[in-house]
Amino acid sequence: MKGKTSSSRIGSVFATGVFVVICSLVVFPLLAGLMASFRPGTELIRKGLSINPDVTTMTLNNYIYLFSGNADSKKYFMWFGNSMVLTLLQVLITLVVCYLVAYGLSMYNFRLKNLLFFLVIATMMVPFEILMLPLYQEMITIKLIDTRAGVLLPLICNASTIFFFRQYMESLPRELLDAGRIDGATEYGICFKIMLPISKPAFAAMGILCAMGSWNNMLWPLLVFRSANKFTLPIGLNTLLTPYGNNYDVLIAGSMFGIIPIFVIFLLFQRYLIDGMTAGAVKG
Repeated sequence: MKGKTSSSRIGSVFATGVFVVICSLVVFPLLAGLMASFRPGTELIRKGLSINPDVTTMTLNNYIYLFSGNADSKKYFMWFGNSMVLTLLQVLITLVVCYLVAYGLSMYNFRLKNLLFFLVIATMMVPFEILMLPLYQEMITIKLIDTRAGVLLPLICNASTIFFFRQYMESLPRELLDAGRIDGATEYGICFKIMLPISKPAFAAMGILCAMGSWNNMLWPLLVFRSANKFTLPIGLNTLLTPYGNNYDVLIAGSMFGIIPIFVIFLLFQRYLIDGMTAGAVKG
């Protein structure tokens, strides 16, 4: 008993140490960026990123400039609004489309069902960098370049989201479908009035992950958008770095402010995220 107790304590201490190291690696860049957002651009260029608090050089001028209503501030909030609209649209459309696909693959039996599911999973192994040129040519052909639809269309049917929804639904009892049919509900009624409400944890978990992916996405919107007034936040912040001048003040302050929406979403729905991630792990 003593040997088991000591070995379990050693394992607990080792696991704690590993998690502390991982948390430090995650928190350090965030803390360094937060500290840098309160320092002048010249000081930042001279000393670089650091987590050492130098009170003598810290100032709120970066955030005051960001919210002052000048040209840079207006462009920043235009990019911020574009990202908000695109993220909201992509999350809503992706969740609905992927839920319907996963529902069909999970709740119904038909020919080639397993083959179709395999093909969906196989697309997860193809890097987006391989697909972006054919997708770009397709957007040119159907004349969706420089439109929000051109950004959203190739991304709304996400294989990982379909896989997650399907695995979650596999854990739900099939008796619910039979009970709904006995009560006279249509197939659409069963899908949206019975199965969808009990899939809220899965929707919340995938909503957070989809929102994070859309908010941080830069490569595909950069290829599609041509007009500066349609740029998203990552693209707009990247335009602040030019051969003629680097506005690090607005760049870092804007980057830190841009974290807030995703941070708030995570705080509000973290309980559902954990429930959704664990609910489909065990089939019952």
